[in-house]
Amino acid sequence: MLAPNDPSEDRMSMPRPGWRRGQRWLFAGVLVVLLCLLVANVIALTRHPQDRAEASSGPRRTLVEVSGSHCGKGWDAPAPGVQVFALHNTSAASAEVFLENPRSHVMYGEVEDIGPGTTRELTVRLGRGAYAFKCLPEDADAVTGPTVRIRKGRSGPAAAPVTTHDLIPPAIAYQKWVGEGLDKVARLAETLRDAVDRGDLGAARTAWLPAHLQYERMGAAYDAFGDADGRINGTDAGLPGGTHDKDFTGFHRVEFGLWHGQSAHELRAPAAALLKAVTALREDWAQTRMGPAQLGLRAHEILENTVQFELTGRTDFGSGSNLATARANVDGTSEVLSRLHPILARRYAHLPSLEGDLRDAGRTLDGLRDDGHWPPLERLSRTQRERVDARFGDLVEHLASVATLCDPRRTV
Repeated sequence: MLAPNDPSEDRMSMPRPGWRRGQRWLFAGVLVVLLCLLVANVIALTRHPQDRAEASSGPRRTLVEVSGSHCGKGWDAPAPGVQVFALHNTSAASAEVFLENPRSHVMYGEVEDIGPGTTRELTVRLGRGAYAFKCLPEDADAVTGPTVRIRKGRSGPAAAPVTTHDLIPPAIAYQKWVGEGLDKVARLAETLRDAVDRGDLGAARTAWLPAHLQYERMGAAYDAFGDADGRINGTDAGLPGGTHDKDFTGFHRVEFGLWHGQSAHELRAPAAALLKAVTALREDWAQTRMGPAQLGLRAHEILENTVQFELTGRTDFGSGSNLATARANVDGTSEVLSRLHPILARRYAHLPSLEGDLRDAGRTLDGLRDDGHWPPLERLSRTQRERVDARFGDLVEHLASVATLCDPRRTV
């Protein structure tokens, strides 16, 4: 507090240096705000009128009827841009709906399982071109609604639907490849069994990894393997006795014993059971038929499982070979994509990039090997781990598009 008659009182009416600095900052802040408002106004004025309308009122919404007799009824005022169609099923059966080009039949969007009396939304971006709704009622023929034309604008992505018929040739080719792979697994499993029988556990540890990796490369067929996959490549998850449970069998049971000090005597029965299960699967495979729809889905799931189980170490029972398994899974995914390439090349513009990313993932893993040996996950540096996780995370995301595109659709 200032004393009475203090000469400094005369300075109270003068601007203090601190006040001037505050004034300058206040002025600068106001100037920034004004500039931002000016830029925003310029952007708003230079936007396409359609974009300004969407920004102010949201996407155009249209109620469209789904039925055998009035498919597509209600879309009477076509316009370019983002559209939200409320698809209302007025029929007595569930229905699936496509929005397609009526001439080329490429699809811009679809909605499945619209129940009787229910409404589901479809959001798409439409531009210059011809469009029509195709309604596919359950247990009835497909019906195509009236053609609607838009004169300007750019549409969103579109792709021709894949049918079960399209997927049969690649499925047959892949099934043949799996049969050849099972022959190799059986031979390698026999080498493993023989090493255990001789009591040469060093040789058995050397033989275990090639046999396991050969099996892992056939990941797209696991669903077709049925219960045999659990006997061959199952883990102790859910077993009351864990790794000592009698139902813990296959590659990982042998792995656990080889890297946890079990004797050759203790491992003879598990190694023999593994060879028996692989041999039985190989013999049954000629009579097995893979569902064609599995290929696209498994192309995604192979690496999804890799991220979930291999790159977390959840399937390591002592060998420290998760990175080697991840590399085999990359090979398995590449094999599936090679079979699907003719289908995807006409439908997925990012296929070359995806295939390049898959090769890069393989090279990333290969670069982690030290003198031909795969390090366990815990020996990776943080940078190495982040690089691997990023590679595989991106791949899983992109492979989801493959699964979606290769989901077979009914078209008639």
